[in-house]
Amino acid sequence: MLNYPQPAAGLWRLTEWHYDAPRLLDWTKGVLDLGINVLDLADVYGDYEVEPRFGTAMALDPALRERLFLITKCDIKLVSGKRPQHRIKHYDTSRAHITASVENSLRQLRTDRIDLLLIHRPDPLMDADQTAEAFVALKQSGKVLHFGVSNFTPSQFELLASRLPFPLVTNQVEFSPLQLDPMYDGTFDQCQRLRVSPMAWSPFAGGTLFHDDGEAARRVRDALRSVAEELGGLTLDQAALAWILTHPARVVPVLGTSRLDNIAKAVQIRDTRLSREQWFSVLAAAQGHEVP
Repeated sequence: MLNYPQPAAGLWRLTEWHYDAPRLLDWTKGVLDLGINVLDLADVYGDYEVEPRFGTAMALDPALRERLFLITKCDIKLVSGKRPQHRIKHYDTSRAHITASVENSLRQLRTDRIDLLLIHRPDPLMDADQTAEAFVALKQSGKVLHFGVSNFTPSQFELLASRLPFPLVTNQVEFSPLQLDPMYDGTFDQCQRLRVSPMAWSPFAGGTLFHDDGEAARRVRDALRSVAEELGGLTLDQAALAWILTHPARVVPVLGTSRLDNIAKAVQIRDTRLSREQWFSVLAAAQGHEVP
């Protein structure tokens, strides 16, 4: 399962990197050399292109698969030229679709198992019994080793978990100093109660943390700069990650970058924690006021 406090490397924007297979293989080896083996993908990433591109790279060195912990996701159906049967974007957590999606991901990734499968988005029509049946069958077949969810509310998480004979191992949600909802909507409380490490996508708020001219972003940057200086000259992104890692829910940040130097900086501070005053200074900046 997830090896906290190790961050994960995300491939959401892989198609924008313009990497050919050898270069992607080199990037993957570089990530492994930095001590990260968790790679985060999804069937729909890159308009259904990320999985096959990654699989093509892995085919150049099949033995590398044994060193990787691969996460992929399913249930979003995009309107795409690659899926002409989809007339409207929607979600599908039926047993048939989950099973078919996993079989396709296995083919595209050129592997015999998925280490962790996530339901990508909550499906209002999810029949928890049917979704659980798919999970159980996939686990029994050895095609998927662990299961989790993404963007689920605590009640949605509890519903699916109540139908399973094994635990869900994560809830991947958006979390950053500019996106605080998981701390207040019960998500992180639930994760602590269950001793489940949540994953945080977009830990830098899609880059707005560094580039947005809005008042909140400016306040948070100023607070993070002060913290970074107090911690011995961290960079802004390191201070933001340290703020996330300080939360006791034991959050696993997903780093969506092609730059190995940025991943190296994240690895350098994975054991760094803020003091309470430092952590609350960033929170106050994000909220625009001190805590009550």
